[in-house]
Amino acid sequence: MKLLIITTNFPRWDGDPHSPWLVELLGLLRAEDVQIEILAPSYAGLRDQVIHDMPVHRFRYAPARWETLTHEDGAPAKIRRNPLYLLLLPVYVLAGLLASWQVARRTHFDVLHVHWPVPQGLFGLVARAATRGRRPRLVATYYGADLVLAQRFGAVTPFRRWFTRRCDDVAAISSYTRRELVRLTGAQPRTIPYGIALPPAHETWPTQPGKILTVGRLIPRKGIRFLVEAMDHLRSHPTAHLTIIGGGPEREALEALITQLRLDDRVTFAGRVSDEELEEHYRTCDVFVLPAIVDSTGDTEMLGMVLLEAMRYRRPVVASNVGGIPDIVQDGENGLLVPQQDATSLAAALRRLLDDAALSTKLGEAGYVYARDHFGWQAILNETKQLYAYTD
Repeated sequence: MKLLIITTNFPRWDGDPHSPWLVELLGLLRAEDVQIEILAPSYAGLRDQVIHDMPVHRFRYAPARWETLTHEDGAPAKIRRNPLYLLLLPVYVLAGLLASWQVARRTHFDVLHVHWPVPQGLFGLVARAATRGRRPRLVATYYGADLVLAQRFGAVTPFRRWFTRRCDDVAAISSYTRRELVRLTGAQPRTIPYGIALPPAHETWPTQPGKILTVGRLIPRKGIRFLVEAMDHLRSHPTAHLTIIGGGPEREALEALITQLRLDDRVTFAGRVSDEELEEHYRTCDVFVLPAIVDSTGDTEMLGMVLLEAMRYRRPVVASNVGGIPDIVQDGENGLLVPQQDATSLAAALRRLLDDAALSTKLGEAGYVYARDHFGWQAILNETKQLYAYTD
């Protein structure tokens, strides 16, 4: 089978941290003799390349210094912060349409898989129209950010409905995204979340007592300011210390809040770290936290991959009850859920886990089992093959 992946956010070089779950999935498909090529936009002048042994067709849409619409924060977030990015969209779409036609004319693909269908859905339709001979199967995966766009740009909704009805099958990454897609399009998508590889069940790691960890872009929907405020409530705890990993536009404001609350000795900004350092932080934390919120644009956490990363190492997790997070965290069974934007409840949940070793161990073990059973790669691979109607 020949597969064309049409996406905005493919790694720009070996080791680039973008979409590691997609790279992992494609590696598993390649191991089953699926031939894969990628169609993705350029970034800062990138041209066609081979990444992870897969041909990547990069389409140029602006001078190199302006080719930053995708990657890093992603197009929706960039457009929200700077509407001038909208000026790049017409050229981006035209360049993508031309590239889609050219790639599909050169090679016959059996399946065209569109990720983030706004506006990449147009590229998939053009690639299908350009294909000579037997018509390829067109499928799409929705992640949520593209659904949030409908709340700001009403014209997106008719396109999404029109495109989805022309697909042979569609998928959503969480039950939350699925519900939104059903509401907006009437489609009945599959739910295919991210997958994760787990270490052997017998491996264990010592923790640093009181170490609270959060990982992610420092943007409003991550809700880090409420976690900092929760640390103010934990001031009297003898060991509680927060480590924040990641960078982003909110860092300056968060540092000011930490100084204002006199929490400099309780909070550490680690910034961006290597993969090896990140794994070490996951392994040694006492509790992992994802204090996500629904931000002012309606955007929120559509699944919460970092929670699964913590569950890999049997670390108990605390998270907000928003978006797709409840697909991962069942309150009291494999983690604790708290209301969003509620520093008091967040602090209480953290204190409960820091002070109750038996509960922490129980939830950490349950999280490992849940991640293995529901997000293991074999199950995700099987679901994806059904999406493609592929049998080996």
